[in-house]
Amino acid sequence: MKVGAAALAGGIFGAVGTLCFFLAFGTDYWLVASDNCGPYTWLTHTTPTGEKDANGTEIQSVEAVTVAPSSLSLHHEGFFWRCVFQVEPTAHAVLATLFTNQPESKVCIHGYLFPLPVALGQVPHPSYDATAVFRGFWTVLIILGLVSALTGGFLLVCGVPFISHKLYKLGGVFLISAACLFLLVLLLYVLWMELVDVRRYILQERVETCPSAQVSVLYGLSFMVAAAGVPLELVSGLVFMLVGRALRASK
Repeated sequence: MKVGAAALAGGIFGAVGTLCFFLAFGTDYWLVASDNCGPYTWLTHTTPTGEKDANGTEIQSVEAVTVAPSSLSLHHEGFFWRCVFQVEPTAHAVLATLFTNQPESKVCIHGYLFPLPVALGQVPHPSYDATAVFRGFWTVLIILGLVSALTGGFLLVCGVPFISHKLYKLGGVFLISAACLFLLVLLLYVLWMELVDVRRYILQERVETCPSAQVSVLYGLSFMVAAAGVPLELVSGLVFMLVGRALRASK
């Protein structure tokens, strides 16, 4: 009875943890950033010309002046897509990127394995990020983590009738491996965020036209969901390894 309750608890933890991993993988909110390098608006200034009209009034000329506005560009990125769109300056970066606030003007490009060297034109391309190796390892680790979680879940489903203690132990090992792989994914992403010039990564070619642009970078909801799934998957793996040991001892 105790073994059955432990297996049920481990199954719930594992299912929720795996669901968190898939949500983090399928949503494009690992990186959330904003910058004020946007279009320009027009203002007018008046300057005296030194000339007077027939009534003796000094003539002033009106000239148009461009200044940087307070418009805000929001970016969010994940495994599949990298998107950018314009919002009001008062908008909160995380709230503005939720599914319920998607603007029609959003522009997205494929995000996986980005950035990579550009084969056409100048090589290396000015927008190439020398730390693309971070992205490559991140991609491999997140896929291996998902495969490990699915394999562990499949083995545990096969061992539900408590037929083989080996299936429970092996399933637990795969779940623990998935948790460790996603922990590496999180650590690698934190290193990328803290050590890389993320400001240049966000602005890309616009860094030349907006040298004084202000860029704000945040950890997105996908990162937080993945972080929540790691301890759940780890506990589930440990529980199923103990269940396998208990089944072996009872025979």
